[in-house]
Amino acid sequence: MLTISREVVEAIIAHARADHPDEACGVVAGPAGTDRPERFIPMVNAARSPTFYEFDSLDLLRLYREMDANDEEPVVIYHSHTATQAYPSRTDISYASEPGAHYVLVSTREPVEVEFRSYRIVDGQVTEEPVTIVEAAGE
Repeated sequence: MLTISREVVEAIIAHARADHPDEACGVVAGPAGTDRPERFIPMVNAARSPTFYEFDSLDLLRLYREMDANDEEPVVIYHSHTATQAYPSRTDISYASEPGAHYVLVSTREPVEVEFRSYRIVDGQVTEEPVTIVEAAGE
């Protein structure tokens, strides 16, 4: 189960809406070993595409070095789908390389109602998980 603060959920949704019609992507880091998504890190979609996202390799390297220095890990890896439901595509599944991460997908296909879902993706197997939104981190 993913437990995440309302503030972080709203930041992810705002990023997805701002980058629409291109897919948005980013990471929410948390203290290593805690499974607590705390630090919202929006990234640039290097592909600048409405159907695909890609982290810039230098930005990603910098981010992992920064997380390592802060004793953090990627708790949530998120991206948006602009025209389809919030479910991992075959490409999303093939690129999922963090077995401990929650993969959050946001669909911005509807202008008012946004779909926000979370998955575990391990060895190509996708498992949807419940999302609990709390008012503040650590609740």
